[in-house]
Amino acid sequence: MKHDTIVAISTPRGVGGIAVARLSGDDALPVALRHLSVSSLESRRATYCRFDELDDVVAVYYPKGYTGEPTIEISCHGSYYVQQALLQSLIDDGARMAEAGEFTQRAFLNGRLDLSQAEAVADLIDSVTPAQHRLAVSQLRGGYAQKLKILRQQLLDLTSLLELELDFSQEDVEFADRTQLRQLLAILDSQITALLDSFRLGNALRRGVPVAIVGQPNVGKSSLLNALLDDDRAIVSDIPGTTRDTIEETLTFGGISFRFIDTAGLRHSTDHVEHLGMERSRKAVSQADIVLYLNDVTKPWAEPEIDLEGKAVIMVYTKADLLENPDRDGRLLVSTKTGFGLNELKKEILNQFHAHVGNNSSGDILLSNARHYEALKSVSRALDAVEQGIEGGLPADLVAVDLRDALYHLGTITGEVTSDDILGNIFGRFCIGK
Repeated sequence: MKHDTIVAISTPRGVGGIAVARLSGDDALPVALRHLSVSSLESRRATYCRFDELDDVVAVYYPKGYTGEPTIEISCHGSYYVQQALLQSLIDDGARMAEAGEFTQRAFLNGRLDLSQAEAVADLIDSVTPAQHRLAVSQLRGGYAQKLKILRQQLLDLTSLLELELDFSQEDVEFADRTQLRQLLAILDSQITALLDSFRLGNALRRGVPVAIVGQPNVGKSSLLNALLDDDRAIVSDIPGTTRDTIEETLTFGGISFRFIDTAGLRHSTDHVEHLGMERSRKAVSQADIVLYLNDVTKPWAEPEIDLEGKAVIMVYTKADLLENPDRDGRLLVSTKTGFGLNELKKEILNQFHAHVGNNSSGDILLSNARHYEALKSVSRALDAVEQGIEGGLPADLVAVDLRDALYHLGTITGEVTSDDILGNIFGRFCIGK
């Protein structure tokens, strides 16, 4: 299958002004030329021609395109019929329909991208905010991959020195100075810890910053979600316990995507279903980066019946429209009926994000992929075992086992170590034409 010529429409499904068919593989050029009204295509030059009697098209030939193979991109009119007829003609002439993510998978297999960069392609396609776009572009351009490459080379140097000692084990020779090993391990541990610590921010930017809206029943949690979204997303009722499950919606402002989670009201209740809803509320709070704790401004302050320690908490006083003379007095007052205070709330959410979530000790490099996070945690555990082995005076061969384990897990991120299951899981979430 690696040498098959594959084809797919790379533009979104549906009718539009233009559609682009991508053809890639060893026979891409001869297959395309059998249908084009020209005898040749100049490298990297757009050529206006006809595709059979079907349509006027623009064809571009890349001797080594995105996939690292001969690639033809044919731009035709966006008619659904034209797209399907063009595809069918190329398939009938020897090409086959590409699988999901197969173009990017071939780019990886042909050395055009490492695995972390290939995953960034999917993130770039899915990006909807400036922050998500910047994160995906940074990883696609290789800054993150370069940092991992340096880490891997340092690990290889360590492993090589220790394994060299194994060849001279009978002569009791130490090529790897243990003091220098400890120093290098400390540097590696610091760099990996910084990357792991950056995951909170990177994952939040990639998936949206989770913001839990909590409080007692009838303080206006669902009303606040609707007001922020400017839509009747959640049911609003004066009856306590209306919200039984969490409701999640995404809103973007300040260039950041926030996932607002409306939760069930927190109170003592014997209702089994309501109790389950409150348990989900507690889970939402545990997973949130920012918590909006709401209190009805016309009622006495109610202490939170939930653990908020370690969270960025914003105290919000609702129903400000019921006050004759709203006096902020340092409080954040909002009214979902009039819109009073909503802009100030958004500003405070952004402030809390930058103060508590937006810190990054790893510089411009952010860890945003959960698969990479788990792999780096495994690397960190392996390096801890190496350090303990050195401190405990273990033989070089046993210490080298843990170093090889660290190398293995680091290699799964960049693609030095792969399996069909890993590749299938990664590229299976791509669209067909990418």
